[in-house]
Amino acid sequence: MNTSIYIAKRYLFSVKKMHAINIISGISMLGVFIGSAALILILSVFNGLETVILSLYDNFTAELKIEPKLGKTFDDNSAGFKSLHNNPKLLSYTEVLQERALLRYNDRQVIATMKGVSNAFLKNPRLDSTIIKGSFSLDFHGQPTAVIGATIQGSLGVNVSDILSPIQVYSPSRKASVNSINPADEFTVRYVYPAGIFTVQQDFDDMVIVPLSFMRNLLDQPTQVSAVELNFKPGTDINAVQKDVKDKIGTDNYTIKNRYEQNTLLYKLLHSEKWAVFLILSFVLVIAIFNIIGSLTMLVIDKKKDIAILNSLGAKPQLIQGIFFYEGMMISLAGCMGGMLAGLIFGLLQQKYGFISMGGGLTVINAYPVAFKITDFILVFLTVSGIAVIASGISARLSVKGLNEFKQDL
Repeated sequence: MNTSIYIAKRYLFSVKKMHAINIISGISMLGVFIGSAALILILSVFNGLETVILSLYDNFTAELKIEPKLGKTFDDNSAGFKSLHNNPKLLSYTEVLQERALLRYNDRQVIATMKGVSNAFLKNPRLDSTIIKGSFSLDFHGQPTAVIGATIQGSLGVNVSDILSPIQVYSPSRKASVNSINPADEFTVRYVYPAGIFTVQQDFDDMVIVPLSFMRNLLDQPTQVSAVELNFKPGTDINAVQKDVKDKIGTDNYTIKNRYEQNTLLYKLLHSEKWAVFLILSFVLVIAIFNIIGSLTMLVIDKKKDIAILNSLGAKPQLIQGIFFYEGMMISLAGCMGGMLAGLIFGLLQQKYGFISMGGGLTVINAYPVAFKITDFILVFLTVSGIAVIASGISARLSVKGLNEFKQDL
C-alpha cells in the first residue's frame, strides 16, 4: 500500500489531540454527504419531471407535423400526401383544422383554441391518461362532442354531467355581408356538448378538441386543413421517416417538424432549469468541501512533530504532501459515496411509495416522479472529486509549509 495513503488512513480514524479537528472533519464530511445526496435527488426529480412532461406532451404532439409555410391552411389531397398513407410504418394520419373562437357556457365566455381532428387522432392509446373527468370521446350517438382543457373548464365552469347545457362556439362568418344590419349575422354559431376534461400543460389546457367535421362546418372549410399530424409504429426511425416525408411532399411550401422541433423551447427550458439547479448546489458543495482546508490545516498543526520525524527518517516533501492530500480526498469521497447511496435509497422509496406529493387538484401525477440516470451519478462523483482535488491540494501545500516552520522553531 502507498505509504501516504496508509498514514492518511491512520490519521483519519485516529483520535486527535485537538478535538475540534474531529468536529470540523465530521462537519465537512456531512456537508459533502448532504450536498451529494441533494444533487442526486434533484437531478433525478428533474429527470422524472422531464419524462412525465414530455410523455404528456407526446399525447398531443405528433411524431411529425406538417404545416404550411405561408398562410393558415392547405389542401392535403395532392399525390405527395396520398403517398404517405402507403407507408407500412404509419400508425395514424390525422388531419387538423385549428382556429381561435369565442366560447360561451351559461353566463360565462372565453376565447379558446378549437382543434378539429380526424378520427385517426383517437388511435393514440395514451389519450385517456390525460382525462381528469369524463371520457375522451368526440362523438355521442352521431352528435359531435368536445374534450376541453382544464384551463377552459375553469374559466367557463363546464359541467360534463350537464347534458342540457351545450357550449356555444362563435366564429367569424365567411359569408357575412358588409351591409349586414344584424351583428349576429357576422358570426357562425354552433353548439357542442362537453364529453370530458383533460390536462397536460398550459400550452394545451386552453384548447378544445372537437371532430374535424365540426370545425369544417364552423369555419366553412370543406377541404382545407391547418396541419397534418403523423404518428408511426414503435421502433420507427423518425429521422429517416422525416427525410422521406420531405422528399415526397417537398419543403418549398411546407415545414415538417419532429417533436423536438415542435417544442424546442420546452426542451431547452427543461434542460436549462436542471443545470441551473445543479450549478447552485455545486456551489454549496464547494463551500462544504473547502471546509476540509480548515480541518487539514489544524491537523497539520496537531501533527507537526510527526511530520518532523518523518522528514528526519528521509521522507520527502512529496510524501508528506500526499498524506494530507489523500486524507482530504478520503473525507470528500466518503461523504460523496455515502450521499449518493442515501440519495439513491431515498429516490427508490419515493418511486415506490410517493410520500412527497406535488399537491394540486388537477395534476396528472400525485407525487414527485424520480428517474435515475447513471450519467448523473458519474457527474456528481466527478464534480466532488474535482473540487476535492483542489481543496486537498491547497491543504497538502500547507503541510510542507508547516514542516518548514517547525524546523525554524527548532
